[in-house]
Amino acid sequence: MGDAMNPILGAGHYAILTSMLAPALLMAATASLLVSANARLARVVDRLRTLIEEWKHVAPDAASRDLRIARHRRRAHFVLRACQMLYLALGSFVGTSLTLAIDAFLVYRLDILPTVLAVLGVAFLLGASALMGAEVSLAVRSFDEELDHEIHRYRS
Repeated sequence: MGDAMNPILGAGHYAILTSMLAPALLMAATASLLVSANARLARVVDRLRTLIEEWKHVAPDAASRDLRIARHRRRAHFVLRACQMLYLALGSFVGTSLTLAIDAFLVYRLDILPTVLAVLGVAFLLGASALMGAEVSLAVRSFDEELDHEIHRYRS
């Protein structure tokens, strides 16, 4: 009789906890991506600080330096937007997990809210991945151009 009156026990609290595990796995994956993105952002910021120090001194390749600064600023903005999307994804997955538990307490009255939050989280992950891909491409392109510049300077 106690099970029939308690929707949590009727639905099976293990089933509810199990359903909350999928968003938890996505939270862990998102957190891992956030650590990586924050490390990339720190490296870009450090590189920008180095370029700013160069800027303070008169250098014969000022145009090249200015181009590198502009490119690294773009990289920083890509990573920043990716981090923001990853935080939104993390929040969506936390919300998914919570709404799954709350929905069980409310005898499944939240309708599609947990699913909508999960889909939003995945969409934010996709967006962040695209931004990080763009940042990596820009980083490699910048490195190639800096390397070409140094090779040209060395050969001249």
